[in-house]
Amino acid sequence: MIQASIFEAKTNLSRLVQKALQGEDVQITTGRERKPVVRLVSVNPPAACRRIGFLLGRGDFGPEFFDPLPEDELRLWNGEAE
Repeated sequence: MIQASIFEAKTNLSRLVQKALQGEDVQITTGRERKPVVRLVSVNPPAACRRIGFLLGRGDFGPEFFDPLPEDELRLWNGEAE
């Protein structure tokens, strides 16, 4: 999320609009406490894109993860009773 004061927004409006067009969340703030008052969003948001490998290194999957399921568990996944 990008936050900019009203003064910063006036100075960098083109850059902030470009960020909003790319799907970034842009908030414009006011006052010393930088209280958010406005959000800048694209009228036509970009299509969701999926990055390949974005979960790489975030999980620990051993080789057994790819083993076939046991028959009894496979029947449960297929909606069959035990």
